[in-house]
Amino acid sequence: MYKFLILILLTATTYSQNNSTKKDTNSTKDLNSTKKSLSKQTKLEENIKKAIEKEKKYKKEQKFYQGDDYNLTDKKIDSSSLDKIKAIEPEYDYEMLEF
Repeated sequence: MYKFLILILLTATTYSQNNSTKKDTNSTKDLNSTKKSLSKQTKLEENIKKAIEKEKKYKKEQKFYQGDDYNLTDKKIDSSSLDKIKAIEPEYDYEMLEF
């Protein structure tokens, strides 16, 4: 009878130890998968932030290239003042030498 009780106790402790190691293994797997999902999420957030910054830069550049916000009236040239400038005629008296 005592042998039977000892056998049952040993079997129960062995079974509980196996279950606890399985739980530890499962919790380790869960922890690793959680870390991976967090790292993927942080990478995704970083990529989204980079994309937003690129879009802001693109928007600013497009605003510059379209020139809707610029007032260039003070840079206009009076066409009557252009008549006073002497035109420079090109010199066509050059020789082309063949080599």
